[in-house]
Amino acid sequence: MKRLNKKGFTLVEIMIVVAIIALLAAIAIPNLLRAKISANDALAQSTLRSLSTATETFATANSGNYPTNMTSLTSATPPYISEDQWCGQTVSGYDYTCTMTTSSYTFLAVPNNVGVSGTTTYTITTGGVLTP
Repeated sequence: MKRLNKKGFTLVEIMIVVAIIALLAAIAIPNLLRAKISANDALAQSTLRSLSTATETFATANSGNYPTNMTSLTSATPPYISEDQWCGQTVSGYDYTCTMTTSSYTFLAVPNNVGVSGTTTYTITTGGVLTP
């Protein structure tokens, strides 16, 4: 067969490149999604620990009484915790809730979509006990 002096790619060459890209994507995308879920889980645990540390520090400075709301932690000078970690927010696929009294607290991180945004519901209670 006579080949004309034309430049460009043949259909077979383009199909091979597309197949290689699809194969690489099939390998990489699930790994990236698992990494994102792991990062969300780690952030949830870290956020709960930060909330617990701030609450325990508040209690130490206030005769052993825990705060009854997040405003007590954020409005102090200097603040015990920054405003971006308030309970009642959704951060990186986790919903955070707080229950606080002067004698105890419970902070909860629940994934919005189990298996997609996170894997486990995390709870931290009085004394800083974190449980999955």
